[in-house]
Amino acid sequence: MEILIAAAVLAVGIVVAAALMSRSRATPQAVREEVSAVRAEVAAGDAARRDSKDERVSQDIDRQRAELERRADEVEKRARDLDEDRVQLAEARERFGRDRTLLQRELERVSGMSASQAKAVLLKEIEEDSRHAHAKVLRQVEEETKREAERRVRSILSVAMQRLAASHAAETTVSVVQLSSDDMKGRIIGREGRNIRALENLTGVDFIIDDTPNAVVLSGFDGVRREIARMTLERLLSDGRIHPARIEETYYQAKSELEAHIVEEGESAALEANVAGLDPEIVKLLGRLKFRTSYGQNVLAHSIETAHLAAMMADELGASAKTARRAALLHDVGKAVSHEIEGPHALVAGDFARRHGESEAVAHAMEAHHNEVDPQTVEAVIVQAADALSGARPGARGESLEQYVKRLRELEQIATRHPGVDKVYAMQAGREIRVMVQPGAIDDDAAIVLSHEIAREIEKELEYPGQIKVTVIRESRAVEYAK
Repeated sequence: MEILIAAAVLAVGIVVAAALMSRSRATPQAVREEVSAVRAEVAAGDAARRDSKDERVSQDIDRQRAELERRADEVEKRARDLDEDRVQLAEARERFGRDRTLLQRELERVSGMSASQAKAVLLKEIEEDSRHAHAKVLRQVEEETKREAERRVRSILSVAMQRLAASHAAETTVSVVQLSSDDMKGRIIGREGRNIRALENLTGVDFIIDDTPNAVVLSGFDGVRREIARMTLERLLSDGRIHPARIEETYYQAKSELEAHIVEEGESAALEANVAGLDPEIVKLLGRLKFRTSYGQNVLAHSIETAHLAAMMADELGASAKTARRAALLHDVGKAVSHEIEGPHALVAGDFARRHGESEAVAHAMEAHHNEVDPQTVEAVIVQAADALSGARPGARGESLEQYVKRLRELEQIATRHPGVDKVYAMQAGREIRVMVQPGAIDDDAAIVLSHEIAREIEKELEYPGQIKVTVIRESRAVEYAK
């Protein structure tokens, strides 16, 4: 606005100047009058413009005041609406409280239970639903895990077993020496039994001379002594001179030759198992296993077989085949000195291996093959599996009737001590347990949990080859769990 006014004043000045110049010859009085007229016109224009500007500003202020008043009315109206809504909400909350109380009383009257009792019933139902869901998830996880584990294990074991061909002949704790004639029995006995007494005192083996034609039976649990006795008797029969002095001389000759033969057997076993660099003392103990049996299975043949199985499984699993092979071959060397050193043969073997230069990984796998220590490496678990596989294959081992009955009794006792169990039967030589439960005490979900608990207890308390299947039978269906 000031710019416009200045421009007008400048234009008027210019006009006045021009007029003055055009009238330079006018009289001074005329000029003054004209100038006064121009000034009056300019002053009138300025006043008009100021009035117009004031009027526009006043109109703007009136419009803003009207807008503010309108907004104030809207805020006031909204505040009244909020107060009304707050009052209505409080009334609705009060009505809801009264209706809830009336509804709770009506529910208590209809159901015959108080609120705390209904809450307890609801919590119990939720707990049962949770147990059912837990059992369902547990069953699904177990089934999936079992399927995957069985698939993987079956593949590994089948490959290992197909690649290994081992003997199925079981050994006994007796040796038989054939005689050319029954007359030799009298010479073996000697005058007043002095020859047979000398033989038994030197060798520590029983010489059984009975009605068996043309044969003498040597009986003893120490395979080395029994072999020395066999060699001694055969040399005496071949020489023909049988008397106490000759018996003693022949015995020490046979003992010396057997010591050399034991070393040869140990070296041959290490070569067959592809294990090199063994200490001579370990080789000697390994050879002694040739004359040791476990449930009718030759321990040296078992060790070689276990070494091959362990190496194959280690290759399949990506573990150290060298460590697994070495530990598996030596895992039972403690049995060669179990009658001389106290303690479990696994710990004896591990300690002996450490003292004769074997690595900690090998010694640990040897100690852990019967869980004397917890297995900490993959190779230790592989040696466990290979040892069990070699001992559990059909025809590998025999079992006494007493041990067989004891194992069945222990399996049945573990299952019987659980609540809700009616009858328990150990089937298939202890490889399956069938548990009959009371239908009213055990439902399907609880049967799944029961089978799992029985299998866990069997795994914890018993040693067993292979797998034991636990079958829990109700009226509706049977639940199986293998361990």
